[in-house]
Amino acid sequence: MTLNQLIFRNIKKNIKHYYVYIFALVFSVGLYFSFVTLQFDPALDDATGGVKGAAAIKTGSVFLIVIVSVFLLYANNLFIKRRSKEIGLFQLIGMTKGTVFRILSVENFVLYIGSLVIGILLGFSMSRLLMLILFKVTGVTDVATLRFSSAALLQTLIVFAVIFIFILIMNALFIKRQSILSLFRVTTVTQQRVKKMTVFQAVVGVSGILLIVFGYYLSSRLFSSVFLGDQLFLVMIIILASVVMGTYLFYKGSVSFIFNLIRKRKGGYLNVNDVLSLSSIMFRMKSNSFLLMIITSVSALSIALLSLSYISYYSVEKSVERTIPADFTIPDTTRATEFTQALESKGIAYTETAIDLLNTPVDLSRVLSIAGGDSQDISYTDTEMIVISDKGLPEIDVAEKEVLFVNFDSLTENFMKFQADQQIVFRGKEHMYDLTLKGIEKTAILPTRVTYAFVVAVVDDQVFRKMNEDKDPSITSEFTKYHGVDIENENDLEKANELFNVLGVNDWAGHESKFEERTKQMQGAGMIMFIVGFLGLAFLVTSGCILYFKQMDESEDEKSNYTILRKLGYTQTDLLKGVQRKQLFNFGIPLVVGLFHSYFAVKSGWFLFGTEMLAPTIIVMFIYTALYSIFGLLSVLNYKRVIKDSL
Repeated sequence: MTLNQLIFRNIKKNIKHYYVYIFALVFSVGLYFSFVTLQFDPALDDATGGVKGAAAIKTGSVFLIVIVSVFLLYANNLFIKRRSKEIGLFQLIGMTKGTVFRILSVENFVLYIGSLVIGILLGFSMSRLLMLILFKVTGVTDVATLRFSSAALLQTLIVFAVIFIFILIMNALFIKRQSILSLFRVTTVTQQRVKKMTVFQAVVGVSGILLIVFGYYLSSRLFSSVFLGDQLFLVMIIILASVVMGTYLFYKGSVSFIFNLIRKRKGGYLNVNDVLSLSSIMFRMKSNSFLLMIITSVSALSIALLSLSYISYYSVEKSVERTIPADFTIPDTTRATEFTQALESKGIAYTETAIDLLNTPVDLSRVLSIAGGDSQDISYTDTEMIVISDKGLPEIDVAEKEVLFVNFDSLTENFMKFQADQQIVFRGKEHMYDLTLKGIEKTAILPTRVTYAFVVAVVDDQVFRKMNEDKDPSITSEFTKYHGVDIENENDLEKANELFNVLGVNDWAGHESKFEERTKQMQGAGMIMFIVGFLGLAFLVTSGCILYFKQMDESEDEKSNYTILRKLGYTQTDLLKGVQRKQLFNFGIPLVVGLFHSYFAVKSGWFLFGTEMLAPTIIVMFIYTALYSIFGLLSVLNYKRVIKDSL
């Protein structure tokens, strides 16, 4: 038999093991090629604004390279270990390590090239679907066409050629370091079994849980008054270290500790389901602690990033409404008149709101506190703020001796604390105006660009006139008048926006269009959500596949146990119930811990990304859980096949 015939027969004989490896290759190539194709698609400019969008896609492709590289190297490592006995037999009959390496390399090359071709075809067919999704989330109405990119093809070939070289290096090192005897023992030493629970392991288990709880506590207080300032970065590092280390110790000892307590409550009497689920998890979880820690951390990171990106996308409409109350903001009377006259000439109906703005010195020391790096309150005794009259403001009526704060948002609420029913002193050129803070409302009266994201004071109209007459001429302000123009018919909004741009009103400081700002934010948030979602999908599939591959490996090791149990009279249904519980723990524990990690990560700073947390986060977690569960189901089906073949 020639070497080529041996290689062909090996591929044919091992095809039942190769399908996992082939899937990993095809999936990775298809995922990468379809993503990189977007980078070179001219239609990307319309969806992402050109250079920034292409740069974002390029950055995402770099992260994707890391993901697929780790995935393929892990899959190859698992596969070559499963063939260790075969490699040992080759050497036992007289083949040199170099000859064995050539056989494996040719086999890998044949599979790699075939998978590469299939993956590129699959990625090419997926690229149009991805472009449709990108157009949908960014609000672009262009038609997505199927374009083959030679540049994307070249980049894909280069990346996977480099990965193939690393695979060859990994195989060469594996063959070189293993003796013939060790090759026959590789599959029997891959798992470390824990015979009994020790005091040290119990301490490790409790410590893991305490570290995770400590990290959760710090994250819940991250942007509170306790940790603002110079301590913020240090606290973030402590949270990360505490949760990661706690997760590692959780798998190292906490799971076994908890299950050992459950086993003790049963008095040592375990049925077959307990043996196949609880005992198996206790014995194997410790040896897989580092891998499970990585999978949990990756899952938590992907869920958190997906949630935050979706929060940003989900909140675009509300964010724009909050920061730009009117369709068009024009803090200049001359420009406002020019624009409204143009609207009238085109027959576009509108309503206009005009508000006088007064920038005046104020003492907020009695009502405002904000924490600094030393966690001490900073008193605002000499600052400036915008004051407006309550005249013409619907549903707002302020008494003569009172003041109301508006334009208060969720982000400001996390950093600034206002106390109602306390005195505020406004200073004019000659007089002081001592008023009582009536309350704080989130009603958006003025746009954020005019207020610089600070609250606005609303006072009685008579008080406002006195303050305006008594204003200090040395206090200058960029904006003295606000004009908000709302278009009555929504269908005329795009036409009005064209007039806004033709007149050049948007080129002036403080002038902005809600329509354009919404479109810009939708494109930016949509682009980020698309890239993070794509990478999150890659994280999900790779972590799910790694757990699935691990369970395939364990199922083969446990096949002899199933044979014994079948001979003792247990049916396939009896054994499958225990396996189902085992997979519920194997896949469920990393998922649940990852969900908790991501929830507290999102909760600590979601308000920096949008206005709504709960709905977007629940949607992301539900979708992630549903997709993740597929791998658990596939693992159960694999065990079902192993149990069936065990007798």
